[in-house]
Amino acid sequence: MANITIGEVARRACLRASAIRYYEKIGLLPKTQRIRGQRRYEPGVLNYLAVIDVAKRAGFRIDEIRYLFHGFGRGIPAFHRWQVLAQRKITEMDDLIARAKKMKRLLQKADRCKCLDLDDCGKAFLARPTKKA
Repeated sequence: MANITIGEVARRACLRASAIRYYEKIGLLPKTQRIRGQRRYEPGVLNYLAVIDVAKRAGFRIDEIRYLFHGFGRGIPAFHRWQVLAQRKITEMDDLIARAKKMKRLLQKADRCKCLDLDDCGKAFLARPTKKA
């Protein structure tokens, strides 16, 4: 298959061309050749964009995605890269879930509040600490 324009890549990947230029600028996509000033991509760029999409949907930040692509030595298989980053992200998600549960308990307590004055609320919240997650 011949090299494809940024517009065609954007259409196939359901992205804006500006996102593709950004990914190239920050090193998530390899630099591409230009023909008469236009970027021309190898069809394999769509695979890179698919990996970026999956990583973003899994909650990875741009720096983490960059690490997925470039943070390991040569020859490190993709499955190992995913395992390392997934284990870190799972721990992060567990912490986030624990914090969300604490927030929910506080909101439920606030929803049951019968105080007439916020000063009383402060006293009530200090007097009865919530259970830990």
